[in-house]
Amino acid sequence: MKSTVTKPAKEISYKSLIATVIFGLILWFISPPEGVTQNAWHLLAIFLATIVGIITKAASMGTMSVVAMALVALTRVLDPNPVMAITKTLSGFGNSLIWLIVMSFFIARGFIKTGLGTRIACWFIKAMGKTPLGLAYSLSISELVLAPAIPSNTARSGGIIYPIIKSIAGMFDTDPANDASRKKIAAFLTLSAYNANIITSTMFLTATASNPLCQRFAADLGINITWGSWAMAAMVPGLVALIVTPLIIRKVLPPTLKDTKQALVIVNESLKEMGPISKNEWFMVATFFILLFLWILGGLFGIDATTTAFIGLSILLLGSVLNWEDVKSEKAAWDTMVWFAALVMMASNLNTLGFIGWFSNWIKGYIASLSWLAAFPIIIVVYFYSHYMFASATAHVAAMYAALLGVGVSLGIPPYLLAYMLGFIGSVFGTLTHYGHGPAPVLFGSGYVTVKEWWTVGAVLSIFFILNWMVVGGAWFKVLGLY
Repeated sequence: MKSTVTKPAKEISYKSLIATVIFGLILWFISPPEGVTQNAWHLLAIFLATIVGIITKAASMGTMSVVAMALVALTRVLDPNPVMAITKTLSGFGNSLIWLIVMSFFIARGFIKTGLGTRIACWFIKAMGKTPLGLAYSLSISELVLAPAIPSNTARSGGIIYPIIKSIAGMFDTDPANDASRKKIAAFLTLSAYNANIITSTMFLTATASNPLCQRFAADLGINITWGSWAMAAMVPGLVALIVTPLIIRKVLPPTLKDTKQALVIVNESLKEMGPISKNEWFMVATFFILLFLWILGGLFGIDATTTAFIGLSILLLGSVLNWEDVKSEKAAWDTMVWFAALVMMASNLNTLGFIGWFSNWIKGYIASLSWLAAFPIIIVVYFYSHYMFASATAHVAAMYAALLGVGVSLGIPPYLLAYMLGFIGSVFGTLTHYGHGPAPVLFGSGYVTVKEWWTVGAVLSIFFILNWMVVGGAWFKVLGLY
């Protein structure tokens, strides 16, 4: 018998990599515009080439980030001294926001390992899942409860919510190849769950990895955003979106089933298999409330969000809910640390070297005649619909957030209004495509929704999301005194 060896997945697309290198070299050798230093321009070339490589999938985000850091250090664009060059290149790893997200990934492992996340979702489905709309709302509430402590929206969607959707679809004999079959309930639930995921990703600073990027870039312009202030600003438009979105999806892609009481059988069986709440689950619940308390009120005691995350992980380790092997095996956390450090380092230094200020003034020169009330919606719409070109929310945020924020502030748009609005849009623009956010390929891969259906629903929801965050969100921000 011949032995079979599984070939490892191909990580490098050499055609895309060559195109990325050519793009970077062209930028590198173009003379910088007047007012931009040579070092700033060369750093921009490395940064944009990295973004292009991520978008075109020339290599994984981690690989592109490591190559970018090597080039930054080698070319000494940050400092002519080789020792200082590598020190400044690695400065991103000392950023507290990176450690907040990394710690949160480990804490999220507790929800999955103990089964608490699945149990919470089952409870809500049992309480509300007698109709398709009730099922959609139960999944939305599950996302809302889990989002503050699970920073990977892909983990929330793929590890907790998607298996439940799959089980419910199986109960109704769903065949992805049969339109009538998948439209019974599976297509509606898939899009409802996905959009609930990206909505809740806007609502907490720790709900998705790109949010702290926004916080960091805003801080570079003197705009201070905390965990509590982000949650407060997002709460009202986020809740409105969670309520209205399933109604819009039901109108555009209506489920043919009207009664889903049969789905409760799966939920009851799952809860029966899990048995009573274990000691580790209770420990996880207690830790979760400690985290929420300190994230919201920790500032009163001089405890910041990252310190809180370290406290939470320490509790879980000392209580044996997690062990060090769990920490070492959490690949997504270590992966995030590398690309986050690289992107933050480059974007922050583009600001330090003066490029962001120059770019803001350059754009301002073309639209200086506009009032901030006219410029504000233009910036939001451009930011939202440019996501058709991106397969990563993180890449999109890294490429455009700081630049658009700088442009808007220079035009007189209230800084906090724009900083929060761009931050929230940085998750919900994922509604547009089946590749626009981490959870999208997971759910689209089920085959329950066609590309046409996904894009159609996404186009309709995009209009609602923009109006909701600008009108409802804008009014709420006024009440909060953000402008």
